Amino acid sequence: MTIHKQYFGTNIQQLFEHFNHVNVLVVGDVMIDRYLTGKIDRISPEAPVPIVQLNEKNDRLGGAANVAVNIKALGATPYLCSVVGDDEHGQQIVRLLNEKHISSKYICYSRERKTTVKSRILASNQHVLRVDEEDKHDLTQEEHEDFIHVIRELLDQKEIHVILFQDYNKGVLSQDMIQEIMLEAIKQDIPTVVDPKAKNFWQYKRATLFKPNFREVAAKVPFELTPDLDGLNRAASYIKDKLGNQSTMITLSDKGLFIYEKAAKLIPTQPRAIADVCGAGDAVISVVALGVALGVGLEELGVVSNLAGGQVCEKVGVAAVDKAQLVKEYHGLNSPTLS
Repeated sequence: MTIHKQYFGTNIQQLFEHFNHVNVLVVGDVMIDRYLTGKIDRISPEAPVPIVQLNEKNDRLGGAANVAVNIKALGATPYLCSVVGDDEHGQQIVRLLNEKHISSKYICYSRERKTTVKSRILASNQHVLRVDEEDKHDLTQEEHEDFIHVIRELLDQKEIHVILFQDYNKGVLSQDMIQEIMLEAIKQDIPTVVDPKAKNFWQYKRATLFKPNFREVAAKVPFELTPDLDGLNRAASYIKDKLGNQSTMITLSDKGLFIYEKAAKLIPTQPRAIADVCGAGDAVISVVALGVALGVGLEELGVVSNLAGGQVCEKVGVAAVDKAQLVKEYHGLNSPTLS
């Protein structure tokens, strides 16, 4: 079920063409990223807070659903498996997926939880407030069994080239769920890419690629983590000892990426006009997952995924990467990799 040997060592243009052949199983927490945009022209007489005159409401797919959107934008086929509440917001996620031509067939409904909605209030290009509606408890035993059945059925019916775990600590990826899906991946020789969060950070044993951010790693290693090559190399070695993963990528915000495969290396970001960092990690992990499916080396992946994350940061709110622009930006680097 792997396809990486066919495409390893290709050039950048061919790599992006090969993205079109990749099927990705995305498993994790989905949500609505809601943007309430308006203007402020007075302070409330009821309390010393601004009054936002609402002009526009915009719902976008967030969490693992935004990863699926990015994978689709890169030309690959995402199969999104998640659980939403049996409520109006769950139906809205399905509508948004259909609008993006992403299958909602593998979305399960729960009567025991509400769909996650993150509402951001924006005024005069400023982020004024965020309001979260969500449940974070694990799936019930019945929901767990139904959900893992959906995933196993999908793996039996479709040729999946990589499994992407997108964890936001909202309850879909419990310890048992992670272990069961990882076991299926190992049985079927499917590579796995993990974007973890704190709760189940150490549960992703034998992952192909593990991609936390600096803050997440700093909270989990038993030593003070420094954002330099020596410190990050020490952290990656510690992660490998704990998980037995093949490779590690640590995102460093505006400082770029750290990669640990055959050797350790820092890959800096390119100068950008940053508008919003929301969704940058989703763009990075999407490129990484497709590259892992195709057997591309981490150094090559680091360059491309860095550009993808930076591109998204130039847009307000969660947004998908632009494939054509990404190819153009890569060629503008005059990099010897993937050439």
